[in-house]
Amino acid sequence: MQSVSRTTYDQMGFEVIVPRNPRIISLVPSQTELLFDLGLDDQITGVTKFCIHPADRVKQKPIIGGTKKFRFDVIDELRPDLIIGNKEENYQEGITQLKSRYPVWMSDIVSLREATEMIRSIGNITDVEAKANQLADDILGSFENIKRHDSKRTLYFIWQNPYMVAGNGTFINEMLQRIGLINAAVHLERYPELRISQIGELDPELILLSSEPYPFKEKHIETFMDLCPNANVQVVDGEMFSWYGSRLLGAVDYFNSLKL
Repeated sequence: MQSVSRTTYDQMGFEVIVPRNPRIISLVPSQTELLFDLGLDDQITGVTKFCIHPADRVKQKPIIGGTKKFRFDVIDELRPDLIIGNKEENYQEGITQLKSRYPVWMSDIVSLREATEMIRSIGNITDVEAKANQLADDILGSFENIKRHDSKRTLYFIWQNPYMVAGNGTFINEMLQRIGLINAAVHLERYPELRISQIGELDPELILLSSEPYPFKEKHIETFMDLCPNANVQVVDGEMFSWYGSRLLGAVDYFNSLKL
């Protein structure tokens, strides 16, 4: 007789008991897209307001708030059997409250290896292991064909007012390294704030303005060119650099197309 639940461990090392065919709430946009791509549409019970892919299907799901502000009343009404979150993207207080009532599986990802491990783990606990393993293998295979760009000192901006960049210990930093760029903020942890004087002192040759979480657009390029006249400034697709789910399958083609 097949067990009605299984015991597993999330990427933060916590034990999680997951029932078969769980009703799932996803608290992370990239992992929401992954669940859909694994064919788990019918089991996805709720998503955040920032979960935008796949656009035609995600809009049919109830919204449980944002990634850092949950609507616990809505979550209780949806009666999930499993909640999937992320250490960086969600907030500890909210996760702790959810854990008191529901099984919560947390990812913790700063590398491609951890991203593919997450994909395999999600596949395992939702009984789509073969599909998840194939996806992870395809992603790893695609990264074998990545083209390395010139080793330019690079600042990758995720925010302005205050100016914030991706530093060491981030998934973005790994993506920069994999395409051959030198992160000028690698000596700083996570997402440091930079003063204008610091930006000049770091003397980047390349400035990448992410389309998310701050929606940098072409109109912002001139401001950064004034800050660093010698730098090449470009707007890039933030999802390709920071989403660690199934969107990674298209990341290498995007990276290879960049003119840096």
